[in-house]
Amino acid sequence: MTNLEEALPRELLRTNRSGAYSCSTIVDCNTRKYHGLLVVPVPELDDENHVLLSSLDATVIQHGAAFNLGLHKYQGNNYSPKGHKYIREFDCGRVPTTIYRVGGVILKREIVFQHYEDRILIRYTLVDAHSLTTLRLRPFLAFRSVRQFTHENMVANRDYQLVDKGIKTCMYAGYPELYMQLSKTNEFKYQPDWYRDITYPKEQERGYASNEDLYVPGYFEMNIRKGESIVFAASTSEIKTSALKALFDEEVNERTPRDNFFHCLINAAHQFHIHEKNGDRYILAGYPWFKCRARDMFIALPGLTLSIEEQDYFELVMKTAQRGLTEFMEGKPLTVKIYEMEQPDVPLWVIWCLQQYAKEAGTEKCLKRYGGLMERLIKFIENGKHPNLKVMENGLVYTDGRETAVTWMNSTVNGKPVIPRTGYIVEFNALWYNALKFCSAMADLSGNKKDAAHFEQLAQHCKQSFVDVFLNEYGYLFDYVDGNMMDWSVRPNMIFAVALDYSPLAQEQKKSVLDVCTRELLTPKGLRSLSPKSGGYNPMYTGPQTQRDYAYHQGTAWPWLGGFYMEACLKLYKRTRQSFIERQMVGYEDEMNQHCLGTIPELFDGNPPFNGRGAISFAMNVAEILRTLELLERYNFNSGEETK
Repeated sequence: MTNLEEALPRELLRTNRSGAYSCSTIVDCNTRKYHGLLVVPVPELDDENHVLLSSLDATVIQHGAAFNLGLHKYQGNNYSPKGHKYIREFDCGRVPTTIYRVGGVILKREIVFQHYEDRILIRYTLVDAHSLTTLRLRPFLAFRSVRQFTHENMVANRDYQLVDKGIKTCMYAGYPELYMQLSKTNEFKYQPDWYRDITYPKEQERGYASNEDLYVPGYFEMNIRKGESIVFAASTSEIKTSALKALFDEEVNERTPRDNFFHCLINAAHQFHIHEKNGDRYILAGYPWFKCRARDMFIALPGLTLSIEEQDYFELVMKTAQRGLTEFMEGKPLTVKIYEMEQPDVPLWVIWCLQQYAKEAGTEKCLKRYGGLMERLIKFIENGKHPNLKVMENGLVYTDGRETAVTWMNSTVNGKPVIPRTGYIVEFNALWYNALKFCSAMADLSGNKKDAAHFEQLAQHCKQSFVDVFLNEYGYLFDYVDGNMMDWSVRPNMIFAVALDYSPLAQEQKKSVLDVCTRELLTPKGLRSLSPKSGGYNPMYTGPQTQRDYAYHQGTAWPWLGGFYMEACLKLYKRTRQSFIERQMVGYEDEMNQHCLGTIPELFDGNPPFNGRGAISFAMNVAEILRTLELLERYNFNSGEETK
């Protein structure tokens, strides 16, 4: 904690169910513009999150000497006031807890984010002190979008009003009031000032502007006795301060301890849950900058819910999604907050997602709930209603991706896709074959023999063409084929043709594809997006935006792809690959103490030491690791039955 080189790359994320969050480094030095103690959506302004309370500096005063426990980075690599040097312990097993020691004073600070309110709660406990101690809390306010910076200006409103044991203030019109209250009577000393040139090194690394000024309206001051706890609350709504201590205890008791790998992943999974006030439910694609994206949501949903026995939440999300899918198919404006619904592979991932539900809830329940939806999706595609997914005469689906990125490999530079995957795309067609086979089986179960036979006929036509179009003489699959253009790059998208329940490939062909993935793409952090032997390999996701865009899918490693790789291994090699997959899981367990503690980042460099990069917490990665753990557990159980 006292070594900033070690401490600053480690981040902490706490969220609620509205998409609001609290995020910083473990030493409370904000290193990104996305960091803040209270970051909330402000739908009245726009569709972004907004940093209201950037940070809160605590100062301990004894015998007239003040010791500031805060930490900020200013221009010129200057850190002040260097409060990290007083840290003696840090633990985030249940809630993030920091122990500071200043001479004979030992102060404990604990943080929770309230589940269903946009409110951060911080509890300060004076564990030990030999004389009268004063606690001073100085809030740093931003009132800005996470994508912008604030600078000293004359427009900012400096007014504040006293409320129950605190104040409320609002810097700009259109923003909600920020309520800052304490559980103990205190004195607020109005001392308005701007703290200038605070610097965010992560933004510098990414080639962005990185400086801002933060407004401090003054500070709260109160005495604190040995053994006493004081709770500070920052929120967009007022609270009865007499309830703060009980509320803090209540929130702590609801937390699943992050005491092992699985519990960390469950906590991370819950952080992606979004509950709208109108009852809609979503899965966020990742923190701190992603929204709810259709493809990500359907890929992540089974792992984030079914794998941890939360079938109810799966059904709630699908209820919202089903409305959006129906609106999309009927050409109506969407009433759901799901982005990129028009992407051509989304309907195919929906059917895969529901296939996982059938395994957990039973085929009859799946048929009853979602049979009609799946049938409509297949016919929507087959009848040429999708704007960018056509079934061709050879039975394969065709997509135009020359001008717009249409797959998960969606990085663009100057408005053009870095990887213009177009035509017959390998995972689209693997998913299409899988969808036809699954829907044929479901139609058969429902007694609809006509549809069952029709879908089976489409599947057989697709199967033969898939092998003819994609399989090459080197035993792996082309990434995409468009007329005479065949992409020979060795990419991970062919793994889906092996991992899905219904594969158009024969057993030997599957083994050959898996072997190529193992030799050229496998890392301890998932599959590389491009083989080191292929042209354009660029495994290090670093530098300014354009440099990172070129590297994004050109060799970086993605854990969610690793999940499908492990599933393919288990399907092909069964018990002989169990210990190998368990070793792969250890590579992810190591990440629980790195980057953002207790979760998995968006991607990793494709070369050692495989550093984590991108978004600090990514739904598809957490989901696929959870799904792999469940597959392993199920396999161990079944193996045990076989042994008996």
